[in-house]
Amino acid sequence: MAEPFSALVMAAGQGTRMRSSTPKVLHRVCGKPMVEWVIDAARLAGAGRIVCVVRPGDGVAEGLPKGVEVAEQREGEGTGAAVLAARDAVPDGPVVILSGDHPLVTPHHLDGLLARHRAEGAAATILTTDRLDPTGYGRIVRGENGSVERVVETKYAERVSDAELAIREVNLGTYVFDAQALYPALDQVVPENGEHYLTGSFPVIRERGGKVVTQLTPDADIALGVNDRAGLMVAEQLAQRRIIERHAHEGVTFLQPGSIRVEADVTIGADTTVGPGTTLAGATAVGAGCEIGPHSTIIDSRIADGARVIHSYLVETEIKAGAIIGPFASLRPGTVVREGAKVGTFVEVKNSDIGAGAKVPHLSYVGDAHIGEKANLGASTITANYDGRRKHRTNIGKSVKTGVHTSLVAPVDVGDRAYTGAGSAITEDVPEGALGIARARQKNIQGYADRAEEDAK
Repeated sequence: MAEPFSALVMAAGQGTRMRSSTPKVLHRVCGKPMVEWVIDAARLAGAGRIVCVVRPGDGVAEGLPKGVEVAEQREGEGTGAAVLAARDAVPDGPVVILSGDHPLVTPHHLDGLLARHRAEGAAATILTTDRLDPTGYGRIVRGENGSVERVVETKYAERVSDAELAIREVNLGTYVFDAQALYPALDQVVPENGEHYLTGSFPVIRERGGKVVTQLTPDADIALGVNDRAGLMVAEQLAQRRIIERHAHEGVTFLQPGSIRVEADVTIGADTTVGPGTTLAGATAVGAGCEIGPHSTIIDSRIADGARVIHSYLVETEIKAGAIIGPFASLRPGTVVREGAKVGTFVEVKNSDIGAGAKVPHLSYVGDAHIGEKANLGASTITANYDGRRKHRTNIGKSVKTGVHTSLVAPVDVGDRAYTGAGSAITEDVPEGALGIARARQKNIQGYADRAEEDAK
């Protein structure tokens, strides 16, 4: 079994270039705070402990997921100072060091980095790439035998030689260290330009007999560090592409994927088709063989196998197998649509249970109601659930059929197999199998049109 390791996530700093009161690392990428992407990568790679370095009062600690420990950086600037702030929290063993604003790092990258570190018996291992424009990145300087000598920081490029600037292999800011080698080396690093650089530890580690190696990756995307809203957009695009490609490999079809948004925690079953303009957000779970979209937004909802959601908006709802939603339906929190039921065109449902096989085809509002199995609500049926002070429930039995323009004034019960007449305002219970009619008797006034036309002259 591989030796357990700790992960140290550097997340200090407000990120003023974001122009936001939200700490930089808590800005969301595909629905998840960017620092949580980093934390999840470490967890999936097998980290036994995760420690996040924050500044006191910067608001980051309050936004971290459960199980993450916090170390406060109270002094110093730079990556080296951030690591030293966690010295007591992570005193020994292998420690993976990650940047909280690099959300595109994956468990696969960390697995390769750790495997290299262990295979080489290294004191420090650096994740590197040679697949991007090296401008602004620290260069990996090697000796004649190919060993790593140092990392040259290029923040102040005028102080770096042309030969060093020509190097293509760059430091990605992700490392594995043996803690016993790391902290004594950092103690000897002299700050430069007011910053304590973590990379200054490599020459010290070598002088002490430690081995410094690299793990080269062809994936340059993980180099992306988010510093402003423009960078956040780039991270969003790259992460979204990865999410959609992963679902596609698992059997999901995306029509016009560039127009579709799928957030990080969404699950989708095989043989589901997602149409253009669709958003799947939050903790949404979509089953197998579903048809979702076009132009549907589904948030924190559960969609069972074989359901269809077309041109509709759903929030905190549960759609059972084979149900049909839309087009142009709005389903609000607390709604359950059971097996084979239909909620159709321009229907709004809130905090209601639509029974198996029931139909609410069009132009209706159902709020705080229970609709029985195989009931059929005529066009423009509404439940009047609010009396100006409190909400009341409506109970509609099995196989009920309401006429068009029925208003059910809650609290009211309609028994199984009952009917209502078109245009009725039902204010009293309707017994099982009965017909409820509540409307004025029709009266025809002969000659009315002639009199109206005469009055208009």
